Amino acid sequence: MPTRTRPSVAGLLAATLTAMALLLVPAAPAAAHNTLQAATPARDARLTAAPTMVTLRFMQKLDPAFTTIAVSDAAQRRIPTGEPAVKGTTGTVTIDEPLSNGTYTVAYRVVSTDGHPVQGSYRFTVADPTVTASPEVTAPVTSAAPATSAAPGSPSPASSTGATEGPGPLVLVGGGVLLVAVMVAGIVLLLRRRRSS
Repeated sequence: MPTRTRPSVAGLLAATLTAMALLLVPAAPAAAHNTLQAATPARDARLTAAPTMVTLRFMQKLDPAFTTIAVSDAAQRRIPTGEPAVKGTTGTVTIDEPLSNGTYTVAYRVVSTDGHPVQGSYRFTVADPTVTASPEVTAPVTSAAPATSAAPGSPSPASSTGATEGPGPLVLVGGGVLLVAVMVAGIVLLLRRRRSS
């Protein structure tokens, strides 16, 4: 008569630990949202000559159809620029009129490879001693990139620091604990049956 092989406690424990380790592995870097890595003019730069273009370099490739770069002055007036020229991870706009002295805001909105829109902004200052200053405004500048249509099924625009995240690590840890509890209960039940037979 063939004998039935019963799973060993060590084997069940190894399977439990493997399943738990797989659940707790952090998400792959490819799922990360796009982030701004470099900019010209740079954040908080004080320039002695007005720039003629703005170039932004991101961590991931840009989709030209969903890339917006806007420049506005201290009065929140949008400065005329060309359409964004996108090449790989870099987007560039040319500034169509000379900038006078003053503070300017660059606002951007791009879409990550995971489909999440990401937007943000920063300021730079033109302080050319040979040019007269533009009228300053005392109210804080809260300019944001103009809304553009997102890809079908993509979430609503994110805040200036990025997009909302999906299920966090606490959900994964909770799922892992639940799975371990179920597996431990199964092991205890198997041991009781083994002892009673």
